[in-house]
Amino acid sequence: MFTEAQIKHAHSKVKSGSDFPTYIQEIKSLGVTSYDVYVADGHSEYHGTNEYEITTTAKYENLFVADSCDTISFKAGLKLHQQGQTDYNAFIAMSAKCGIEKWVVDTQKMSCSYYDKTGNEILVEQIPNSK
Repeated sequence: MFTEAQIKHAHSKVKSGSDFPTYIQEIKSLGVTSYDVYVADGHSEYHGTNEYEITTTAKYENLFVADSCDTISFKAGLKLHQQGQTDYNAFIAMSAKCGIEKWVVDTQKMSCSYYDKTGNEILVEQIPNSK
């Protein structure tokens, strides 16, 4: 099964949102079936077959995630990030400010779903094939 070191290596190649599809294909090839990223501290939970799971440590000090979701601002910020106009740290800060608690990537469905603090699904996107 996959290791945290393998995932970190794959993630180290991501410089902006435009690199995301390639990253997803790489971790999918490692056996990741889905993963959850928590905006507040950056920890992730990676899932594989046969209930295999690893949880990463926090990547930064806790950010305050807004209690209410600003969907319009989030979608605008996400678009900029996907175009490569912001780095990961800027994307995380924007997500917290807009009330996004986490996102869940499903490598089987090739989708990414964003959730607010109350568990409402804010946006589901299809992940394009990598370049």
